[in-house]
Amino acid sequence: AAIANNNLQDLKTGQLVDATPWRQQVALVIGVIAGAVIIPPILDLLNRAYGFAGAPGPHREHPLPAPQAGLISALAQGVIQNNVDWSLIEIGGLIGAAVIAADALLRALKPGAHLSPLAVGLGIYLPTQSTLMVVVGAVAGWIFERRAERRAKPAATKQLGMLLACGMIVGEGLIGVLIAALVAFSGTDFPLSLVGDVFANGAAVWLGGIVFALVSYALYRQAGRVPVG
Repeated sequence: AAIANNNLQDLKTGQLVDATPWRQQVALVIGVIAGAVIIPPILDLLNRAYGFAGAPGPHREHPLPAPQAGLISALAQGVIQNNVDWSLIEIGGLIGAAVIAADALLRALKPGAHLSPLAVGLGIYLPTQSTLMVVVGAVAGWIFERRAERRAKPAATKQLGMLLACGMIVGEGLIGVLIAALVAFSGTDFPLSLVGDVFANGAAVWLGGIVFALVSYALYRQAGRVPVG
Protein backbone atom coordinates (compact mmCIF):
# COMPACT_ATOMS: atom_id res chain seq x y z
CA ALA A 1 0.00 0.00 0.00
CA ALA A 2 2.82 2.42 0.88
CA ILE A 3 4.65 1.71 -2.39
CA ALA A 4 1.42 2.05 -4.39
CA ASN A 5 0.69 5.41 -2.77
CA ASN A 6 4.23 6.61 -3.45
CA ASN A 7 4.02 5.49 -7.08
CA LEU A 8 0.74 7.34 -7.60
CA GLN A 9 2.26 10.52 -6.20
CA ASP A 10 5.27 10.12 -8.49
CA LEU A 11 3.02 9.69 -11.51
CA LYS A 12 1.03 12.80 -10.60
CA THR A 13 4.25 14.77 -10.19
CA GLY A 14 5.42 13.50 -13.57
CA GLN A 15 2.17 14.65 -15.14
CA LEU A 16 2.65 18.14 -13.74
CA VAL A 17 6.14 18.43 -15.26
CA ASP A 18 5.22 16.70 -18.57
CA ALA A 19 7.35 13.60 -17.90
CA THR A 20 7.13 10.52 -20.12
CA PRO A 21 4.79 7.98 -18.41
CA TRP A 22 6.48 4.79 -19.63
CA ARG A 23 9.88 6.01 -18.49
CA GLN A 24 8.39 6.79 -15.10
CA GLN A 25 7.00 3.26 -14.95
CA VAL A 26 10.43 1.81 -15.73
CA ALA A 27 12.01 3.94 -13.00
CA LEU A 28 9.30 2.94 -10.51
CA VAL A 29 9.81 -0.77 -11.24
CA ILE A 30 13.56 -0.36 -10.76
CA GLY A 31 12.88 1.45 -7.48
CA VAL A 32 10.59 -1.33 -6.21
CA ILE A 33 13.14 -4.02 -7.09
CA ALA A 34 15.99 -2.05 -5.50
CA GLY A 35 13.94 -1.50 -2.36
CA ALA A 36 13.03 -5.19 -2.13
CA VAL A 37 16.72 -6.11 -2.38
CA ILE A 38 18.18 -3.49 -0.03
CA ILE A 39 15.56 -2.78 2.66
CA PRO A 40 15.14 -6.30 4.20
CA PRO A 41 18.87 -6.73 5.01
CA ILE A 42 18.96 -3.21 6.49
CA LEU A 43 15.91 -3.91 8.67
CA ASP A 44 17.42 -7.22 9.78
CA LEU A 45 20.65 -5.43 10.68
CA LEU A 46 18.78 -2.81 12.72
CA ASN A 47 16.77 -5.54 14.45
CA ARG A 48 19.94 -7.40 15.39
CA ALA A 49 21.59 -4.24 16.66
CA TYR A 50 18.73 -2.56 18.54
CA GLY A 51 15.44 -4.39 18.04
CA PHE A 52 12.10 -2.72 17.38
CA ALA A 53 9.57 -1.63 19.98
CA GLY A 54 6.67 -4.08 20.10
CA ALA A 55 8.37 -6.68 17.91
CA PRO A 56 8.59 -10.30 19.13
CA GLY A 57 11.91 -11.52 20.44
CA PRO A 58 14.22 -10.81 23.37
CA HIS A 59 13.71 -7.57 25.27
CA ARG A 60 16.10 -4.75 24.30
CA GLU A 61 16.98 -1.87 26.57
CA HIS A 62 16.67 0.82 23.89
CA PRO A 63 14.61 -0.55 20.97
CA LEU A 64 13.97 1.57 17.91
CA PRO A 65 10.48 3.08 17.86
CA ALA A 66 8.22 1.96 15.03
CA PRO A 67 4.99 3.92 15.64
CA GLN A 68 3.49 3.52 12.18
CA ALA A 69 4.18 -0.21 12.06
CA GLY A 70 2.82 -0.58 15.59
CA LEU A 71 -0.32 1.35 14.68
CA ILE A 72 -1.06 -0.75 11.60
CA SER A 73 -0.23 -3.97 13.48
CA ALA A 74 -2.54 -3.10 16.37
CA LEU A 75 -5.36 -2.17 13.98
CA ALA A 76 -4.95 -5.35 11.91
CA GLN A 77 -4.82 -7.60 14.98
CA GLY A 78 -7.85 -5.84 16.43
CA VAL A 79 -9.87 -6.42 13.26
CA ILE A 80 -8.83 -10.07 13.01
CA GLN A 81 -9.47 -10.78 16.70
CA ASN A 82 -12.60 -8.59 16.76
CA ASN A 83 -11.45 -6.55 19.76
CA VAL A 84 -10.91 -3.11 18.22
CA ASP A 85 -11.82 -0.20 20.46
CA TRP A 86 -13.92 1.60 17.86
CA SER A 87 -14.59 4.48 20.26
CA LEU A 88 -10.97 5.62 19.93
CA ILE A 89 -11.22 5.48 16.14
CA GLU A 90 -14.43 7.51 16.29
CA ILE A 91 -12.76 10.10 18.52
CA GLY A 92 -9.84 10.29 16.11
CA GLY A 93 -12.23 10.77 13.20
CA LEU A 94 -14.01 13.59 15.02
CA ILE A 95 -10.69 15.27 15.82
CA GLY A 96 -9.67 14.98 12.17
CA ALA A 97 -12.96 16.49 11.00
CA ALA A 98 -12.62 19.34 13.51
CA VAL A 99 -9.06 20.08 12.38
CA ILE A 100 -10.13 20.11 8.71
CA ALA A 101 -12.98 22.48 9.55
CA ALA A 102 -10.61 24.73 11.51
CA ASP A 103 -8.20 24.73 8.58
CA ALA A 104 -10.95 25.76 6.16
CA LEU A 105 -12.08 28.52 8.54
CA LEU A 106 -8.54 29.88 8.92
CA ARG A 107 -8.04 29.93 5.15
CA ALA A 108 -11.31 31.83 4.72
CA LEU A 109 -10.63 34.38 7.46
CA LYS A 110 -6.95 35.02 6.80
CA PRO A 111 -5.27 34.20 3.48
CA GLY A 112 -2.02 32.33 3.99
CA ALA A 113 -2.97 30.97 7.42
CA HIS A 114 -3.85 27.31 7.74
CA LEU A 115 -3.76 24.36 10.13
CA SER A 116 -2.34 21.21 8.57
CA PRO A 117 -4.44 18.12 9.47
CA LEU A 118 -1.49 15.89 8.53
CA ALA A 119 0.84 17.72 10.91
CA VAL A 120 -1.70 17.42 13.73
CA GLY A 121 -2.09 13.70 13.08
CA LEU A 122 1.66 13.12 13.04
CA GLY A 123 2.03 15.10 16.25
CA ILE A 124 -0.58 12.92 17.97
CA TYR A 125 0.83 9.48 17.24
CA LEU A 126 4.55 10.05 16.66
CA PRO A 127 6.86 10.33 19.70
CA THR A 128 8.41 13.69 20.55
CA GLN A 129 11.93 12.59 19.63
CA SER A 130 10.68 11.99 16.08
CA THR A 131 8.72 15.22 15.64
CA LEU A 132 10.93 17.70 17.49
CA MET A 133 13.58 17.91 14.78
CA VAL A 134 10.86 18.23 12.14
CA VAL A 135 9.74 21.43 13.85
CA VAL A 136 13.33 22.65 14.22
CA GLY A 137 13.98 21.89 10.55
CA ALA A 138 10.82 23.70 9.49
CA VAL A 139 11.86 26.82 11.40
CA ALA A 140 15.40 26.64 9.97
CA GLY A 141 13.99 26.23 6.46
CA TRP A 142 11.67 29.19 6.92
CA ILE A 143 14.56 31.39 8.06
CA PHE A 144 16.71 30.26 5.13
CA GLU A 145 13.95 30.95 2.62
CA ARG A 146 13.44 34.43 4.04
CA ARG A 147 17.15 35.11 3.53
CA ALA A 148 17.06 33.53 0.07
CA GLU A 149 14.39 36.03 -1.00
CA ARG A 150 17.05 38.76 -0.79
CA ARG A 151 19.28 37.02 -3.33
CA ALA A 152 19.33 37.85 -7.03
CA LYS A 153 17.89 34.42 -7.87
CA PRO A 154 15.87 33.28 -4.84
CA ALA A 155 14.48 30.12 -6.49
CA ALA A 156 17.96 28.77 -7.25
CA THR A 157 19.18 29.63 -3.75
CA LYS A 158 16.22 27.82 -2.20
CA GLN A 159 17.03 24.79 -4.36
CA LEU A 160 20.56 24.74 -2.97
CA GLY A 161 19.14 24.77 0.55
CA MET A 162 16.83 21.89 -0.34
CA LEU A 163 19.75 19.88 -1.73
CA LEU A 164 21.73 20.55 1.44
CA ALA A 165 18.85 19.36 3.62
CA CYS A 166 18.46 16.19 1.52
CA GLY A 167 22.17 15.50 1.86
CA MET A 168 22.01 15.85 5.63
CA ILE A 169 19.07 13.43 5.83
CA VAL A 170 20.80 10.84 3.63
CA GLY A 171 24.08 11.25 5.49
CA GLU A 172 22.39 10.77 8.86
CA GLY A 173 20.72 7.60 7.60
CA LEU A 174 23.95 6.14 6.22
CA ILE A 175 25.85 6.89 9.43
CA GLY A 176 23.03 5.33 11.44
CA VAL A 177 23.22 2.12 9.41
CA LEU A 178 27.02 2.07 9.74
CA ILE A 179 26.81 2.42 13.53
CA ALA A 180 24.13 -0.29 13.64
CA ALA A 181 26.49 -2.60 11.74
CA LEU A 182 29.25 -1.90 14.27
CA VAL A 183 26.86 -2.63 17.14
CA ALA A 184 25.58 -5.84 15.56
CA PHE A 185 28.97 -7.30 14.65
CA SER A 186 30.89 -6.13 17.74
CA GLY A 187 28.33 -7.41 20.24
CA THR A 188 28.51 -4.22 22.34
CA ASP A 189 25.92 -1.46 22.59
CA PHE A 190 28.44 1.38 22.30
CA PRO A 191 31.42 0.23 20.22
CA LEU A 192 32.67 3.78 19.59
CA SER A 193 32.26 5.14 23.12
CA LEU A 194 35.17 7.26 24.36
CA VAL A 195 33.65 8.77 27.52
CA GLY A 196 31.68 7.56 30.51
CA ASP A 197 27.91 7.44 30.90
CA VAL A 198 27.80 10.57 33.07
CA PHE A 199 29.35 12.78 30.38
CA ALA A 200 27.57 10.99 27.51
CA ASN A 201 24.12 11.49 29.06
CA GLY A 202 24.77 15.02 30.28
CA ALA A 203 27.21 17.51 28.81
CA ALA A 204 27.70 15.53 25.59
CA VAL A 205 24.04 15.95 24.63
CA TRP A 206 24.23 19.73 24.90
CA LEU A 207 27.67 19.86 23.29
CA GLY A 208 26.51 17.74 20.36
CA GLY A 209 23.43 19.90 19.89
CA ILE A 210 25.48 23.10 19.88
CA VAL A 211 28.01 21.69 17.39
CA PHE A 212 25.20 20.47 15.13
CA ALA A 213 23.53 23.89 15.20
CA LEU A 214 26.80 25.68 14.40
CA VAL A 215 27.65 23.31 11.54
CA SER A 216 24.14 23.61 10.09
CA TYR A 217 24.32 27.40 10.29
CA ALA A 218 27.72 27.45 8.58
CA LEU A 219 26.54 25.13 5.79
CA TYR A 220 23.36 27.09 5.11
CA ARG A 221 25.27 30.36 5.23
CA GLN A 222 27.70 28.99 2.67
CA ALA A 223 24.82 27.72 0.51
CA GLY A 224 23.31 31.19 0.56
CA ARG A 225 26.58 32.68 -0.72
CA VAL A 226 27.16 30.22 -3.56
CA PRO A 227 26.81 32.07 -6.89
CA VAL A 228 24.02 30.68 -9.04
CA GLY A 229 24.08 31.05 -12.79
